[in-house]
Amino acid sequence: MSITTKSAELECNTEGGCDAIELVITPRSTDLGDFSVRRTLPNKERQMVGPWIFFDHMGPADFPADKGISVRPHPHINLATVTYLFEGEILHRDSLGSKQTITPGDINLMVAGKGIVHSERERPEVNGVPHRLHGLQLWMALPEEFEEIDPAFYHYPSRDIPAATIDGVSLRVLIGDAYGLVSPVKTYSDTLYIEADLQTGQRLELANAEERALYVAKGQLKLKDKVINQYDMVVLSEAEGVVIEATQDSRIALIGGKNLGPRFIEWNFISSRKERIEQAKQDWLAGKFPKVIEDEVEFIPLPK
Repeated sequence: MSITTKSAELECNTEGGCDAIELVITPRSTDLGDFSVRRTLPNKERQMVGPWIFFDHMGPADFPADKGISVRPHPHINLATVTYLFEGEILHRDSLGSKQTITPGDINLMVAGKGIVHSERERPEVNGVPHRLHGLQLWMALPEEFEEIDPAFYHYPSRDIPAATIDGVSLRVLIGDAYGLVSPVKTYSDTLYIEADLQTGQRLELANAEERALYVAKGQLKLKDKVINQYDMVVLSEAEGVVIEATQDSRIALIGGKNLGPRFIEWNFISSRKERIEQAKQDWLAGKFPKVIEDEVEFIPLPK
């Protein structure tokens, strides 16, 4: 993992407003077997941005026939997962009985609460031919008062996600509210997740949040005189009027929201209480979590 840090420096001008870069993170590559992901959060310098505690960029990965995503059933507690695809599809199943194909532009929100198990596979008609997968997977911590709620699953098709064109820039408010748009996706605290596509030379003033970070999924940007390269995440201060400019055709994700305080994280378990994670580990070893419906045989063992 490569991490560049500097103290927040506030710079202002009449054209670009003010910007404050607190931290620049270059993700580390994590091998998942048939493909690898770029993992930006958590890292040793920054655990969370708002409620967001996990940020993976999957692909773009090209698979031959009979190869692809096949993540066996595994558990989560005290968090919510968000899956968002640019290309390809994933078949989600969980212990509530949910069975949902995720396609580009959809939002899949799985709320683990007191405990859920899910798998991520592919439909046979997808897996049986050459195919591509590209997208983001994020986890958000739940506020302490919601950590032990009943698990739930919500699917929002692409057509239900609000979109707008701001100064020529196409953007979507996936979670939260910004630019006069309000997402229908359920939240448990102040949460922000925006995607935007900028053509070379286009500029966009970023929405504000208590905490926020900008990720460049494709292309290259300038923030004042600072170049932000593809796959970099820039953690920003609360400065208003932050304007980015695309030096290449670019796709960005802006995440953020309310600071929920630190969390413990081990394997797939996140909680405000370390003893809760220990309990979840023992429950998984003892087979006390529910089974994924229609995917009851395989599972991922607890790492030693």
